[in-house]
Amino acid sequence: MQFLRNKTWELTELPKGKSVLGVKWVYKTKLHSNGEVDKNKAGLVVKGYKQKFGVDYEEIFTPITRLETVRLLLSLAAQKGWQVHQMDVKSSFLNGFLEEEVYVEQPPGYVKN
Repeated sequence: MQFLRNKTWELTELPKGKSVLGVKWVYKTKLHSNGEVDKNKAGLVVKGYKQKFGVDYEEIFTPITRLETVRLLLSLAAQKGWQVHQMDVKSSFLNGFLEEEVYVEQPPGYVKN
């Protein structure tokens, strides 16, 4: 699991005055074009709707690349003879840094005292 491998979190006691965010599992079935099941996927998401702006967080940022930007960079690379590498980051959010402390409950089915 990427969370453990990247040391993204640690189990701790909830300090006084801090609130905890709940989590839930989200399941999705990926299908082939003919309708057959390709694979089942599961993801753990935080119920962030309980957070309050200005109390629990100050800003929201989601890095998104526009297709026009990708085309521009590829055309520059072709003109300049640059090498282009591709990579797929499935867990890029694990590499971000938070200034705030965030407390999340243990996922359902995960119990460690």
